[in-house]
Amino acid sequence: MASKEIHDILLVEDDLGDAGLVRIALRRSRHVCRLHHVKDGGEAMEFLRQGKGHAQAPRPDLILLDLNLPGRNGHEILEDIRADTALCSIPVVMLSTSGAERDVRKAYALGASSYVSKPMDVEAFTAAIHSIEDFWFGTAQLPP
Repeated sequence: MASKEIHDILLVEDDLGDAGLVRIALRRSRHVCRLHHVKDGGEAMEFLRQGKGHAQAPRPDLILLDLNLPGRNGHEILEDIRADTALCSIPVVMLSTSGAERDVRKAYALGASSYVSKPMDVEAFTAAIHSIEDFWFGTAQLPP
């Protein structure tokens, strides 16, 4: 079980509505989470590598990664994360409106920790976020 008091989550999501729903869900959480939101893959990699504008960025305990991003898509960002020895152990949950088998299969082949299709209903979306955080911060043992 995780024992950390505050859990850092990096949300890579270009849709401000979906980002807002994640933020609201985490405010209602049983776990204390600090959400860091970036809107594309380039900014995500800057955050993770503590680059431009993110020199003080914490190492996230969990990454929520949208598949359909502007520029490079979530699969490409996942591939970058898994190829970087300093980042490869961070759990990455793919979040997508796509439930297409090829997208799911590719995400797992590239090393996604899990793949969640975004529910269209607000309450179901909130429940999905709570399930993700309950598993990663209440059940799973996170990498050091």
